[in-house]
Amino acid sequence: MTADGEGPGDGAPEADPGTGPESERAAAEQPPAPEGTRGRSGPQRRKQVLLRLDPAMHDALARWAADELRSTNAQIDYLLRRALKEAGRLPKEARPHPRRGRPPDPG
Repeated sequence: MTADGEGPGDGAPEADPGTGPESERAAAEQPPAPEGTRGRSGPQRRKQVLLRLDPAMHDALARWAADELRSTNAQIDYLLRRALKEAGRLPKEARPHPRRGRPPDPG
């Protein structure tokens, strides 16, 4: 049981974080993003995927990401995009990779 009183003992089955009715409800309750914006608040939400990795692979990816000043998530995204492009399988409708660094000043 967790501190908030919810858990396996309350009759609710455990689920992976980011899945199930609660996350679907939270996603549906998000306000629509302004038109013409990019990144996290862009008109099309980025898909969330639960990825299970070998701990040694994760550590290697995290070190590589740090060397290139990226988050581990951004490094995985970068590598997947590069692999899809090299294989000729990158969809034409795929948005370009978000720019690194600070967003441009709106003013």
